[in-house]
This record gives sequence, C-alpha cells and structure tokens, in this order.
Amino acid sequence: MDQNPIQQYYGETLGGSGDLKTGACCSPLAMPAHLRAWLAELPQAVTDRFYGCGSPIPPALDGATVLDLGCGTGRDAFLVSRLVGTTGRVIGLDMTPAQIEVARQAQPAHRDQTGLDNLDFREGRIEDLAAAGIADASIDVVISNCVLNLSADKACVFAEILRVLKPGGELYFSDIHADRRIPAELLDDPVLRGECLSGALYMEDFRRLLLAHGVADYRITARSPVPLLDAEVEARIGMVTFESITVRAFKLELEDRCEDFGQVATYRGSIAHHPHRFVLDDHHTFERGRPMLVCGNTASMLADTRYGAHFEVTARRGHFGLFAACAVAAADASAAGACC
Repeated sequence: MDQNPIQQYYGETLGGSGDLKTGACCSPLAMPAHLRAWLAELPQAVTDRFYGCGSPIPPALDGATVLDLGCGTGRDAFLVSRLVGTTGRVIGLDMTPAQIEVARQAQPAHRDQTGLDNLDFREGRIEDLAAAGIADASIDVVISNCVLNLSADKACVFAEILRVLKPGGELYFSDIHADRRIPAELLDDPVLRGECLSGALYMEDFRRLLLAHGVADYRITARSPVPLLDAEVEARIGMVTFESITVRAFKLELEDRCEDFGQVATYRGSIAHHPHRFVLDDHHTFERGRPMLVCGNTASMLADTRYGAHFEVTARRGHFGLFAACAVAAADASAAGACC
C-alpha cells in the first residue's frame, strides 16, 4: 500500500526529533519527576523518534482504559502503562507502520522490566476508530501528542473521540494551534503538514469545532510558543504565530458559560504522585484540604468524572447568576474555553 505524505514524512523523511524544523518538541524537563524517571528507562529507539509537543499524561489513571491517538513509537503509551497498572489497559494507535513496529519491538523489554502486559499497539487511522476495533463508550481517557493537527478531517476525529469515550471520560491532548487561519495555498504543503504547522487549528475554529460536537467548555493546562527554526519555513509561514497548547475536555453536559450554583470543591490529596495539589487548568489549582468556590462546569468536571473519588464537591444550592470570575474574563476577548 502506498504511503501518504504524512506517513512518508514520519516513517522515512525524519530520522529523529533533531530533524524537525521547529522548536515544538517538548523537553522532558516539562514532565513530573516520576515520569522523567520512567522515561530514562525507555529504549533509545522509542525516545529518539518522539515528535510530540507536550506532555498530555493526566493523573488518576489507575485501572483506566486509555487510548493514545497517533502513538508513534509509543513513548507516552509506555509511560501511561505504568500509571494504569495491572487492571488498566493502553491502546496505542498510529497509521505509520514504521512507528508501530518500533513500539512493538520495545514491548517485550517493557513487560520484563515492569511486569505489566497491558499494552496493545494497533495500526489504524484516527478518523476511523471503529476500523481499529474501538467500541462505543469503551475508553476512559483519550490522549494525543501533536497528532490531531495532521488530520484533514478534524470534525471526524472529534466525533470519533466522543463516540468512544465513556460518559464522564476525558480528552487530554497537546497540539499546535495558530493565531489565525492558515492560508489556503499552504494547507497541502508536505513539509508544513509534516511539521504540524499547516494543519494547526485557529483557536477560535477549534472552540467552534468542540462546541459543534457538544463540548461547551474545555480547559487549557499548558501553553508555550513554537519557534520556527528553519529559514525557509519562516519565510513561507512566518506570518502565523504558533503555540503548543495542552487541552483537557470531558464528555459531560456542560454550559457554554460558567454559572454560579454556590458550590465548593475540596481536594482530598489522594491522587498518586499529587499529594499536595491538583492542577485542573491554568487557573484552577486545588490545594489539599483547602475549599475553593467553583462554577457549575468545574464542579461537574471534578464530581462527575474519575476525579470524583478525590474531591468533595458540595451540591448545588440554587442559581446565583454568572460566576463572578467568568463575568470578569468575559470582557477579555483573548479568553479561551470557559472563563471561570
């Protein structure tokens, strides 16, 4: 079967992350200490061909079924394998045979080293998860690291993600986003596509896409600029500002604004590797034992998901209008996602 340009770029053109023409690749220093320690134990063949732009590995994964979209050589999947443990499962999906082969070759060593046999690497396309054997409402968490931008049919990708997620399930992914729509004449450029630039979503179009699929609120957990390191790439697309952004969203019925129901959330400090605090997003850090007033959407994200066992969230006491923090942020046109 002939390879498409993306398969060829990642399977043949790139020999390793050092061949990339941008500074999108995420440093391991951005990872928590326990993940960095496990990363150091992975085979060099796995880490050398890592092309991610973030660290989309959420906490509280014990016993979860996790789907890694565009898993590549399996770097993140191998790390998540340790977090889900003996009762969990990790499915890694990638369309590039050369990448999947590296991941599969590393499986026996991982199994011998950790005693875990919970990894399943499959070749397939993220636009058609059914063809890869992923059933409706079968996944607790979907992760992805700088891959969704590569799809020419992002609406289909998000529809598939929401199909396979269980109610209350989480999408947690890092990807390249743009401050404007990419010029039409650059969309099919093979180098810009492979470098995750011409497929990058304009943030407002990303918000609209999620809303069209029933996701009224998403949260940003991390963001950083993406420098263009190649002079030719800069000359062609330097008019666009790119960021690597890590987003979390849930399969929940949420409102498009943050409403105040008088609810309070308190973190129990019970998530492994996070005894002192839990970071929900870039403006919600919950300290253990410290009550925090939250909007209805945030309350649902904490109470109606796998995080519910780790939080005490009070019931709704009535409706008190727009959540105060949201009312302030709504005046800021740069606010993304919900604003409380």
